[in-house]
This record gives sequence, structure tokens and C-alpha cells, in this order.
Amino acid sequence: MTRRADVLRLAQPPLRRFLPGLLWGVVSAGAAVSLLAVSGWLIVSASIVDSLVPLSIAVVGVRFFAVTRAVTRYLERLTGHDAALRQLARTRSDMVRRLIPLSPAGLGRTDHGRVLSALVDDVENLQNLPLRVVQPLAVAGLVAVGAVVFVAIVAPPAALALAACLLIAAAAAVGLGWLFGSRAEAAVSSRRADLSAALVDYLGSLDVLLAYGAEPQARSRIDAADAALRRAVGRASLAQAIAAGVVSFAAGAASAWALAAAAPGLATGGIDGPWLAVVVLVPMVVFEIFGAVPVAAASWRSVRSGADRIVDVLPAAMPDELRADDGAEVEFDRAPVMRLRGVRAAWPGGTPALRGVDLDLRPGERVLVSGPSGAGKSSLAAVLVGFLRAEGEYSLDGMDAGELSGPALRRTIGLCEQTPQLFDEDIRQNLLFARDTATDAELLDVLDRVGLSDWTRERGGLDARVGDRGGLVSGGQAQRLALARALLRGFPVLVLDEPTAGVDPGASDALLRDLLQAAGARSVLLISHVDPPAGTVDRVVRIEAGRTL
Repeated sequence: MTRRADVLRLAQPPLRRFLPGLLWGVVSAGAAVSLLAVSGWLIVSASIVDSLVPLSIAVVGVRFFAVTRAVTRYLERLTGHDAALRQLARTRSDMVRRLIPLSPAGLGRTDHGRVLSALVDDVENLQNLPLRVVQPLAVAGLVAVGAVVFVAIVAPPAALALAACLLIAAAAAVGLGWLFGSRAEAAVSSRRADLSAALVDYLGSLDVLLAYGAEPQARSRIDAADAALRRAVGRASLAQAIAAGVVSFAAGAASAWALAAAAPGLATGGIDGPWLAVVVLVPMVVFEIFGAVPVAAASWRSVRSGADRIVDVLPAAMPDELRADDGAEVEFDRAPVMRLRGVRAAWPGGTPALRGVDLDLRPGERVLVSGPSGAGKSSLAAVLVGFLRAEGEYSLDGMDAGELSGPALRRTIGLCEQTPQLFDEDIRQNLLFARDTATDAELLDVLDRVGLSDWTRERGGLDARVGDRGGLVSGGQAQRLALARALLRGFPVLVLDEPTAGVDPGASDALLRDLLQAAGARSVLLISHVDPPAGTVDRVVRIEAGRTL
């Protein structure tokens, strides 16, 4: 079970990557304090001393701390963001990895807009944990302690005043921010998820909404979600402004209190004019750095709320009907012998889809699995690629498929679904994600093998776009593109699930013949309710009511 603490722990970079940014941040903040202290001492000293020697040293100090502040600030941003962004990539890939076993079997009842918002907005927000929470608080705390110690050496009463104002400002900033902004900040990410869900639903079903006259209602849902988000952001910004105002007031109070506490030392000789200026100016720059505390507190509340939403999206427990992705990493350099005996499987929360399937697929063989709609053919495909847990015997070259990892199983068996997923990109990009090292010549060759070479040239080559979800291509062309991807990937075994779905019956024979011919020496399991042309398959296995006949 995934907990909020697990998500937050994953979002925080390891110490070896996080520590350099933290150290550079401390040095940068320390240089800022030192710059103002030396500058104040220099200005006052220049008006009362005659010797240029100490002034020359101070001038060098001003230049040194100014350059140091700029350089270390850059290094802080460079190393801190590098660590946070590297960890963000790892966090996002881990979230996706945890969702993979649920697709497609376990996400049917999930709000896709909220899943998208969690994987994009909430995971993106997790980078604020190291960048806007942990690092600023650590830098502010270390610099505040160092500044108090430094002022204590010069004027102990002023140090007491600075420490008191820092504690009061921290308590007030955190307390007021929580009092006025906790609900609003927690609501921002939730309202953003509502808006994302409304947009996804609207854009994904716009044609249906227009056809049934429901588009105005869907658009009003977007307007309402946007208005709620703006209100939440406004309330959160007001809370941050209140907290920042308290810190600014405390900064002025600290300088005034330090002046009042240290000024009597001028008469007794306990402190001279230049050092009095230092004591008064140091609280100003310390509170400038300390101003990150209200922002860090607000960011922490936002990150924590985002982590809660990520936990809500991730499954509390894997449904028994699904198989996990862990297992042995095995590579097959050729098509293995596939054997199924008495295989049973079910979808989460449903009745058994397979009640006893026996099937053999030998290397290079073409087997047709036929049967009426709802017989369990697509469920069989989900079992073969490891989406559903198989009860009974399912082996590859005598090895229990259940002992293989999900990725290893899917590297061996490639599934071309009824409705191939095509991205709103050009033909090249829709092929390259199968093998990103492929050259244009290899892409054109595989398109020729699936009968799309002429079609590609007519559309202008590999740069031609296929449209959102393949809206600019026909069903048959989409199937051919899906097969081209599978061939490019080099799966030893191909499962073609209803490749003629949505294809003109008059063109289905030609499509099936071309797909099976293009598969070459690979083993092919063709799942179809349409009989292929004579001589294109070796055997036919029929499924009815989840059982093979």
C-alpha cells in the first residue's frame, strides 16, 4: 500500500545529489549577509577614519562577497535543480510503472482526467519539496543561526533581539499561513485536477457532445472548474501575502530593536559606530533570506496535498485478477513454444472470462482464434501479454510465464489491439517509439513490408501527420502502422486482436493477407471473428463461453 510518506520520500533527492545545492545555497546566503555587513562597516568607517589600509581591505571584501554571492547563487540553482529534476523523472517513471499493471484491465472505472492531473501536475509539484521546502528552510535556518552567533560576538543584546524576532516571525508566518491558507492551498491542486478532468472529458468526447447538443453543459463545467480554481489561487495568494507582511514587519522590528539594544554601548565604549551599523544592517539581510519561510510553508502544504492525491490515484492493493510486473528478466532470441492448458482468467470485479483454454503455438506457426463476440478472445490476448493473471498452465519453452516479469513477457509477445493507439504526431514519431534508433531507411522499409510505402509517399513522406488518435488515417492503415511498429520492435510472437475491426468488409481479406505475410517467420496468433483468406493460417482454434472447443 502506497502512503503519503512513501511519495514524499521518493520525491526528495538522495543526499549525495541534494547536499551540493544545499551547501552552495548556504555559501550564497552567507555571502549576502557578509556583503551587507562589510558594506555598512565600510561606509561608516570611511566617514570617520583617516587610514586607507582598513578601507582597502573592506573594499576587497565587498568585491569578493559580491562575486561569491552571484557565482554560488548560480551554482545553487544549477545543482539544486539538477538534483530535483533528476528525481522528478524517477518519481514520474515510478508512478507510471505502478499504474502499468492496471492497464488496461484496472483503469476502466478511473477518472482519466484525474489520473492525468496526478501524473502531470501533482508529480510536477513534488519538485517543490527539495527546491522550495527543504533547501530554503535549511539555508534560512543555518544562516539565521550563524547571523545570531555573529551578532552575539559584536553586541550580545542585539543578538537576543534578532533571535527573538526570528522566532516570532517563523511562528507567525507558519501559523498565519496555516490559519488563512491551508484550506485554499490544499484546494488549489484539487481544483486544478477538476479543471483537467473537465477539459479531458470535453475534448475527448467533443464530437458526441456536439451530436447530442450537450456541448454547452460540458463547457459550463469547464467554466465552473476554472472559476473555482481562480478563487482558490486568490485565497492562497492572500494567505502568503499576510505571512510575508508579518515577516517584513518583523525585519523592521529586529533592526529597530537591535539599534535600541546596542546603541547604549557607544557611550560606554562597548561598540563603535561602524560595528553598530553592522548590527543594525545584518537583521535586514537575514530577514530577506528568512522571507523564504512563508513560501516554504505554503509549498509544503501544497506538496503534501498533491502527494495525497497521488496516493488516491495509485491502487491501495493490486486486484487479485491482475498480475504484477515483477519476475525474471528473460530474453528469447527466437519465437518460443507457447503452451496453454486449462487457463482461466477474469477481469477485476467481473465473472470469469476464460474458463478453460487449451492452446499451442509453435515457432513460425499461424493460428486463428475464432469465436462469437464476448467469447473471451480479447481476454486471451490480455492473458498472453501479462495484463491478466492466468490460472492453469501457461508456459513459453517450458518456462512458467507467471515467473517472467511483465516487461519481459511483453518484449516477447507483441499485441496489436483492435484500435491501435496512434499519437498526434507524424508517421516517423509514431514508429520511432518502438525503436528510437531506427533510421529513415529502416522506417521506409518496414512501411513497405506492411503495404504502406505508396501511401506514405502520397502523403508527403515520414513527416506526414496521422492526426489525434489517428483521425487522419483509415482503420486499415492504422492496423498496418501498428504492425509496422511491432515489426520494428522485433517481437518473436505477434498477437493480432481483431485487426479488421472498423475495416470495410471488402478490404478485410487483403488486409489480413498483407498483415500475415508481413509478419515473416514470426509466430502469429490471429484473433478474429472474420475468416482469413484460405491458406493463410495453419490451424483454427475456436472459443465459446471462455472455453476452447
